[in-house]
Amino acid sequence: MQTDEQAIRELVANWLSASKAGDTDTVIGLMADDAVFLMPGHPPMRGKASFAAAQANFKPFSLDAVSEIQEIEVFGDWAYLWTALSIVVVPAQGAPPIERRGNTLSILRKQAGKWVLFRDANMLAAVPE
Repeated sequence: MQTDEQAIRELVANWLSASKAGDTDTVIGLMADDAVFLMPGHPPMRGKASFAAAQANFKPFSLDAVSEIQEIEVFGDWAYLWTALSIVVVPAQGAPPIERRGNTLSILRKQAGKWVLFRDANMLAAVPE
C-alpha cells in the first residue's frame, strides 16, 4: 500500500512531467477546484480556470523543472510540502533561456482518496545571467 508521503512525491513528479510536456489538463487534475497560487509581485491566482489561462501563455516555450523536496508533513487529510524549485523556460524563437529558482510551500488536501494541491506559495526569483 502506498503511503501518503509516497503519493505526495508522485503528485510532484506527475506535476513536473505534465508541465514539461505542456499537458495542462493533467496538471489541473492535480489541484483542488479552489486552488490558490501566491507569487511575489502578482495578485493571487484563484482556481483552475485562472491557472489554465496563465499556462496558455507558456505554449510558445519549452519548460524544464527540478523540484527537490525538503519536507513533507501529513496531518490526516491535510499536508504541507516545502520544495527547492528550479525552472528553465526556453523561448521557441531562440531567445536566451529564463531561469528562476527558489522555494515553494504548498498545502495539500486529500479529496476522494487522492492528494491535490490546495494552496501554493511560489517564491521563485530570476537567476541573473
